[in-house]
Amino acid sequence: MSGCDRRLFLKSTGIALVAGGFLPKVFVRMASAAETRTSRRVLVVIFQRGAVDGLNVLVPYGESDYYAARPTIAVPRPGSSGRPALDLDGFFGLHPSLAALVPYFHDGSAAFVHAVGSPDATRSHFDAQDFMESGTPGTRTTRDGFLARALAATPEAKPSPLRAVAISPAMPRILAGSSGAVAMRTLEGFGLRGGGDREGTAGTFEAMYDDAVAGTLRATARESFDALRVLKSSDPSGLPPENGAVYPRGPLGAALRQIAQLIRAGVGLEVAFTDVGGWDTHAGEGGSDGQLANRLRDFGDAIAAFARDLGSRMADVTLVTLSEFGRTARENGNRGTDHGHANVMLLLGGGVRGGRVYGRWPGLAPDRLYEGRDLAVTTDFRDVFAEVLASRMGVADLSAVFPGYPCDPRRRPGILV
Repeated sequence: MSGCDRRLFLKSTGIALVAGGFLPKVFVRMASAAETRTSRRVLVVIFQRGAVDGLNVLVPYGESDYYAARPTIAVPRPGSSGRPALDLDGFFGLHPSLAALVPYFHDGSAAFVHAVGSPDATRSHFDAQDFMESGTPGTRTTRDGFLARALAATPEAKPSPLRAVAISPAMPRILAGSSGAVAMRTLEGFGLRGGGDREGTAGTFEAMYDDAVAGTLRATARESFDALRVLKSSDPSGLPPENGAVYPRGPLGAALRQIAQLIRAGVGLEVAFTDVGGWDTHAGEGGSDGQLANRLRDFGDAIAAFARDLGSRMADVTLVTLSEFGRTARENGNRGTDHGHANVMLLLGGGVRGGRVYGRWPGLAPDRLYEGRDLAVTTDFRDVFAEVLASRMGVADLSAVFPGYPCDPRRRPGILV
């Protein structure tokens, strides 16, 4: 087992041996009260595993080919009966289950990028997620994740042991590497497993590591024990939501609530990651109602609660969502959609030039579809993240973050100030 693999194993197991109203311009206006700000910029990334149907998330209701391709699962145009799409700009509308996000779009705090994704043509969930998280589409030999490389490109003299945190049962591919990230299922559960004197038990294991383990494993264990100390001293899990925020009961709501607690506790967090599955809608997807609608409601409500909870602190927080690929333009015989190509991303919070849908729309006419079946990719997801990392994290050398990919600023969507 290599040093990198040992670090990943130890960190991803939580030491392995170790057990409302909406105010206009809320992020900008409230941030003028400097004492409430985090004073540290934070990037929050949510991975929608399973390939969410971006065409029913951000509905191109202005294009008739969308409705021709989806006779039973299309979301109706704004103004139609039932639960129609929520108009954003006269062409695109948001799925009605995402109503909680609409005020942020119209306030200029949220934006979308459509027809975005990986240039690799794989329709394998495993490969597509691996390529996206490594930041090297088509290459299976990359050992670390692109967010880990971004952190390495912005070193700190004394980084917080909680500089990068994944609320996840295992270390995600995107943070794998030597950046000192930690993964935990919950803030309360991060620590040595077992009953009794938790602090005393932790001290015993720490002494054992100092005496018996050398090199990379000792350094990794030390980082994890340091993270445990910070969590104990700051006790972020004891902070209730603020500003009347109510998180939905579900994995994403719980994860975002804990990320908000870390931000509000001021533990030195810079990058947070979590993921949510259940987007592989091959059958019975539904349109305005049904399987996808239910998942989107929880998704949108969780993100809106996160933004409300942080209030003015969102001026320093940028949230980004992504999914490994999109789904077919045409519905299948099971009233679902199969694996596709381009998809949609959401950006919300500090620095976002919101109120717009970014990206070049390629169209859904049969002769405009990728391989005759999918929405074509016109914006590489790496260009979106290159802009985020450069503008919000101060990463100067993006060639180290996305090796082999020329991060030309002219290709960036211009979504950040």
